[in-house]
Amino acid sequence: MATRTVQAIAPETAFASKVLTDTSEPLAKARQGNLELEVRLAGDTLWLIIRRGTEGGLALRMPVFSQDAKCRLMKKGDALAAVECTGSLGKARLVVTGEPFGLEQLRATLQFTPSRDLAIEWVPRDLVPFDASGDATGTKGLVSARQRKMNTGLLYFSLERPALGKVLYLQNLTALNDYFNATGSKPESAVGGDWPELGYQLPRNPETGKAVLAAGQELTLYDTLLAIRGYPQNGETDSAWQFLDMLGGLYHSLNPPEPAFHDWILRAENTIQDLAKGPKTRIRHYGHTYFHPYTASEYPDSMVQLSLAAAMRDWGRWSGQEHPLVGEIVSGLRKFYDPELKALRRYLPNVGADKNANAVDSWYLYHPLLNLGNLALAGDRAARRLFFDSVDYGIKAAQHFRYKWPIMYDVTDFSVITDVAEADDRGQTDVGGIYAWVMLQAFEMSHDERFLTEAMKAIDAARGMRFDLNYQANLTAWGAAACIRLWRIINRAEYLQQSYVYLASFFHNSQIWKSEIGLSRHWTNFLGVTCLQDAPYMAAYECFDSYAAFERYLDYMGVDIIPGVKLLVNEFCRHALDRGWYYYPDALPEEALATENRNGHIDRSLNYPVEDLYPDGQKAGQVGQEIYGSGAAIVYATRSFHRIDDAPFLLFCDSFVRAIHRLDSSTLNLRIDGHETTPARLALLPLDGKPERLRPKLWTANREVLDFKIVDGRLETWVPSNNALLLGWEMTP
Repeated sequence: MATRTVQAIAPETAFASKVLTDTSEPLAKARQGNLELEVRLAGDTLWLIIRRGTEGGLALRMPVFSQDAKCRLMKKGDALAAVECTGSLGKARLVVTGEPFGLEQLRATLQFTPSRDLAIEWVPRDLVPFDASGDATGTKGLVSARQRKMNTGLLYFSLERPALGKVLYLQNLTALNDYFNATGSKPESAVGGDWPELGYQLPRNPETGKAVLAAGQELTLYDTLLAIRGYPQNGETDSAWQFLDMLGGLYHSLNPPEPAFHDWILRAENTIQDLAKGPKTRIRHYGHTYFHPYTASEYPDSMVQLSLAAAMRDWGRWSGQEHPLVGEIVSGLRKFYDPELKALRRYLPNVGADKNANAVDSWYLYHPLLNLGNLALAGDRAARRLFFDSVDYGIKAAQHFRYKWPIMYDVTDFSVITDVAEADDRGQTDVGGIYAWVMLQAFEMSHDERFLTEAMKAIDAARGMRFDLNYQANLTAWGAAACIRLWRIINRAEYLQQSYVYLASFFHNSQIWKSEIGLSRHWTNFLGVTCLQDAPYMAAYECFDSYAAFERYLDYMGVDIIPGVKLLVNEFCRHALDRGWYYYPDALPEEALATENRNGHIDRSLNYPVEDLYPDGQKAGQVGQEIYGSGAAIVYATRSFHRIDDAPFLLFCDSFVRAIHRLDSSTLNLRIDGHETTPARLALLPLDGKPERLRPKLWTANREVLDFKIVDGRLETWVPSNNALLLGWEMTP
């Protein structure tokens, strides 16, 4: 028997057609690009109606709560419309602004001040598509991405009937912090919905089911951003780059905070001291030193050792003197090698019976190889031999699973232990990205084209995943880097375009907002990425490993990259230098640290990051304190601080410095990476600790003189990104 599909619709949305077909004079009219705007009041709701032509469009509805509200127009700078509505329950102010160039981009902010305490139990979602007759059910659209848990409050969709185009909807959660704290709510999955009822729904206190607004307290209830593109791109790679372009276009409206300066050199030096001495850190097996994954906890594994060895090798290259720890770690790596399987195993042969020694997470096979490749490329012969002894097993695994890896399998026979994750019924969807990078390392060292072929096969197998590509953030970042490197090697633009798919999935999983909810006021989550697709927290290791991958992405991208991508990738890296500091226990108040830890315990005296920071104010470090993540300080220090031979200072820049050329004994020419809309912090740190003696002179490419000021013992200025600079100096007695 045939069944009929019925599209259910809420009464509030059904009522919308009365408002959307109203021909009476609206409160306000405006135009942005080719969009016609109207503001109307209907009952206790303000409506912002957006049309292109006569076929229909989108409407934003925002409550003023009072059925008796009276509205008046306000003058508000360059606002397209500004309306104040006053009623028996309070006063609401709506301000609508547009992008100055005239692109179809809008911002609608609603602030509300109750005249008495109000308990809100339910408010409908704020976004309604409609057709020419004002009917939401007559529309057709496709939602490509929506907010995941506490990540960016976004919705990315196509409005196909009427043919409005691609739409990126953002709720600026930073502006709503006061509401979350006042009501005891959090914006988890607050942006989403089912067609045609979409957008943001005011969250409520989970214990009471209500949101209580206190009399007299002005709160921002909505800060909605919309970007509309009338020429939608619907193919996988085209949809991805358009998402990134629109996100980049709205980025500066999301109130990005100024990333702070942190002394990563001192943190790195203290980290190295802790790695070298602590009984909570090291253990001896087979006459070699191995490191625990967590403070005094867990068996040593190959990923931990190689993560530390690669970071320490970077430190030696940066400082000019290799640390003995590198040799200690590398000398023990061969014990992880299984000559029968010809594979690098996760655990040492003497691992305890409480571990399944044959079980491996799919990504765990390849990440040790990546850092082994880094050591080999830096000239370590033992690492090179071990890399090539192990890499063919990695290829065998990839081919067995046809480049679509499960969550966990048995290394002896490839039998699947865990096929898919409960959260999304998918395997480790982005392992092909890190696998491709490892293959490209092998190709670089050997020039054997079979490795190049393997890299292409892995990237090709991931096509069609769209916004479901991300499994673990750093794997997705390495996938993007592998794509752009492939493009540079074989000059096939499809791999440049595929890099956008990896990046779109990565930034879909990001937090482009600054939470002030509860304890989270003590750290910054801005532009952090949840470590897994379903994780509630950002993780130290995934953050700094993504930073390292994006350094390589920016290395290879050149001038062909679209501006929005360059902006987002560079900004992720700039903010990582700030965000990463707060993983360290001594950077947080004691009350912000978890006292019960899944792995080991937290020792605030040790310079190892906690694994987990939460945007909803939960205590940090519930998972544990990562020894394997302690390379973070070294990676951040060696990328952002620059030694210059015979110069009386260290040079710091929070954007990557792409070229430093010595013109004479006291003059440098350098080029700063980054996006033109985001100035970079540049600082000189005098080696003698006396900034007043250093007299720098700084010119931009167009001979603009930039002045330094002394800040906490360093000389600091802001410089235009993506620009050449001329830096000179002299020392006074």
